[in-house]
Amino acid sequence: MSKRVIIVPCSGIGKTYGTVTREAAYQVAEELRPETTAIVPLSLLVLGDEGARAAVQGAQVITMDGCSLACATLNVRQAGGAVAKDFTVLDAFRRNKALKPRGISELNEGGQALARVLADEIAQTTDELIAGGVDHA
Repeated sequence: MSKRVIIVPCSGIGKTYGTVTREAAYQVAEELRPETTAIVPLSLLVLGDEGARAAVQGAQVITMDGCSLACATLNVRQAGGAVAKDFTVLDAFRRNKALKPRGISELNEGGQALARVLADEIAQTTDELIAGGVDHA
């Protein structure tokens, strides 16, 4: 395999759900699937960084949004990328209501657990994308 699945997490700085997406992205890229994934920061896409734009163009991209504005998903598409699968923290939280995230610079236990749930889902999706089993969303 020559290409990695690109993960673009929310940039919601100062927002708990944004922190959950970034924590989940790091867990996938650094622990769960380091050989098959790479993170592209949303901020670089927003700024029009050519390297970030090139990374999402023609790649299988997973976006992670912290709120209904869906900035990660929208900016990947605006940069010419196709979103293979989009995740939202709110959907993950609805499925796991006992995991109430709190905190911004440091997540509470519930937030860490929710990030792990999301990371596990993304790792599974990464495996499916590499195997060719997920269509673009």
